[in-house]
Amino acid sequence: MKARVYVTLKKSVFDPQGKTIHDALVGMGYAGVQDVRQGKFFEVELQGATPEAARATVEEISRKVLANPVIESFRVEIEA
Repeated sequence: MKARVYVTLKKSVFDPQGKTIHDALVGMGYAGVQDVRQGKFFEVELQGATPEAARATVEEISRKVLANPVIESFRVEIEA
C-alpha cells in the first residue's frame, strides 16, 4: 500500500520561496498567477496494513516527523 503526504506552510505563515516564484512568473508575463505556495511531497510504502491502519500510521508519522505542526499542515492520501 502506498501513501502520499503533502506538506504545506499554513496560510498564516509567510512563504518567501513561493513569493519569489510568484514574482518571477509575473515578471515572465504570467499576470494571471495570483499566488504561489511551496511545499513538500512524500511517498510512504506500507506493508500488511489495512487502509485505515495505514492512514493512522502515516498521519502519526506526518505529525511527528514529516511536518512541523507549528507552521505546516499536511494531507494524506492512501492508494490501495
